[in-house]
Amino acid sequence: MSEVISALSGARYSGLVDLADAGPQGMILLRGDLSSAEMAAAVHEVTGAALPGVRQVSAGKDGAAVAWMSPDELLLFVDRTRAAETAAALQAALAGQFATVADVSDARGVITVSGAQARDVLAKLCPVDFGDLPVGGIRRTRAAQAAAAIWRTGDDGFTVICFRSVAQYIWDLLSTVARPGGEVGLYRRG
Repeated sequence: MSEVISALSGARYSGLVDLADAGPQGMILLRGDLSSAEMAAAVHEVTGAALPGVRQVSAGKDGAAVAWMSPDELLLFVDRTRAAETAAALQAALAGQFATVADVSDARGVITVSGAQARDVLAKLCPVDFGDLPVGGIRRTRAAQAAAAIWRTGDDGFTVICFRSVAQYIWDLLSTVARPGGEVGLYRRG
């Protein structure tokens, strides 16, 4: 695998929220029968995480996580330096199963959004009710005109995952709608 520089090269922005380029991440796309015991065992072996519920993310060992992306698709977050090795281990563990494993680390950009107004900033761009998105929940959606997945990592923290080819576009959108003076107050705390 090539050594990819993040599309945003460590960018940071502070306004209504704090934005940060999370840098290169290890990500493996896994498709197959999510009800399979072999699938659950293989995922647990490489991440330490259980298979997540629908639209949820399960935490594993050493910072690994497993995100439910669709009824037959998971996105595994793993150590960037071990992504190829992890993908190979999954392929071996699922040999003979109906499954597809792809290291998509080079294809994705990751932006963190944090702060008390994070839900308001994201709601300006995404057709998601962020009041209903629990911590540990994930949604596939659109950020303006680009496909994205939004993972709620904490009370005021979110991770935006997008194709690397549109990462700068999404960064520019987020930093624009996060400028002071654009407060919405939809998700006010009582």
